[in-house]
Amino acid sequence: MITRDPYEVLGLARDAGAEDVKRAYRQLAMRHHPDRNPVDADAEGRFKEAAEAYEILKDPDKRAAYDRYGHAGLRGGFGAEGYDITDALRAFMRDFGGFGGLEDLFGGGRSAAGPRRGSDVQVRVQVTLPEVASGVEKTLTLAILDPCEECGGTGSKTRQRAVCPECAGAGEVRQARRSIFGQFVNVVACPRCHGAGTLVEKPCLTCAGEGRRRKEKRVKVRIPPGVATGNYLTLREQGNAGTLGGGRGNVIVVIEALPHEEFRREGDDVLLEWPVSFSQAALGAEVTVPTLEGTADVTIPAGTQSGAVLTLRSRGIPRVSGRGRGDQHVRVRVWTPLRLSPEERRLLEELAAHENGLPPSGDRTGFWEKVKEVLGAS
Repeated sequence: MITRDPYEVLGLARDAGAEDVKRAYRQLAMRHHPDRNPVDADAEGRFKEAAEAYEILKDPDKRAAYDRYGHAGLRGGFGAEGYDITDALRAFMRDFGGFGGLEDLFGGGRSAAGPRRGSDVQVRVQVTLPEVASGVEKTLTLAILDPCEECGGTGSKTRQRAVCPECAGAGEVRQARRSIFGQFVNVVACPRCHGAGTLVEKPCLTCAGEGRRRKEKRVKVRIPPGVATGNYLTLREQGNAGTLGGGRGNVIVVIEALPHEEFRREGDDVLLEWPVSFSQAALGAEVTVPTLEGTADVTIPAGTQSGAVLTLRSRGIPRVSGRGRGDQHVRVRVWTPLRLSPEERRLLEELAAHENGLPPSGDRTGFWEKVKEVLGAS
């Protein structure tokens, strides 16, 4: 995770607008891009740092969290851990690589032909609140593009591909256009081989010349404790196979935390509504309540009012950073019975005779002593 102030990294004031953020990042990224600095060992680190700063400041929620809490506000943003140069390059190409590729941005003549990395596969995984509390391993069944075994991933029945005559294997062609301002040359992907640089003369019958076939694949993913809806995990190089022997994409596992019947999550804390009888609230009691990992005993103090909140320390959700966990709050609700037995009615009528309306604030102790006396408490 980035350690410097993202505003400092991009050279921005804290009130910088979205376009200022984008412009500053683009300038830094183009200056430090690894392709432009092949002999500068530090350029990759600066490029990655700029990308991380950009990802924080371009996202309104992440930016607000950083503005309010600093780097501590980013620790819960699961997925920021493990941000590497591949993620940085992908972020740059996502926002600035749509004008014919890096060769247009940098003025280079790098060929578009050759192996191409496979696309990422995104999958949503549902987890229950107890699974969030403990962590869980899931087995996912995915439809993944694998290299065709029949043609060895070439797409050709003979496993041989011919050089494209249109682009002479370059994978790209230059198109010249004239205007009143002069001649403009635009480099585009070859329309015949679609940028591959080679052609299939006899397509493989198994994969129809694609070189890949969709297969069912099972992958295991370990989901750590503390995740929340919208967090994600990246399974490196387990996605779709690339073309012409290109590397695999990633599998992006997006978390969807399911609601619980009894507990409500509030950050790293959980809230439990728990009913108690009038006598338990008035006299005090020991009750056993469920937790995410079993049960726990809670002391109901005498005179507890409906709506009072009792706290069980460190019984909530583990923090995704691995440092500590939240609490469990138990909100007490005094339960009023719908039906009374004759004896219950007699006791409550006797209590009502001693109540004399609501007790004044200064006479609460005397009131509860009367309650204990009527109900036979020692």
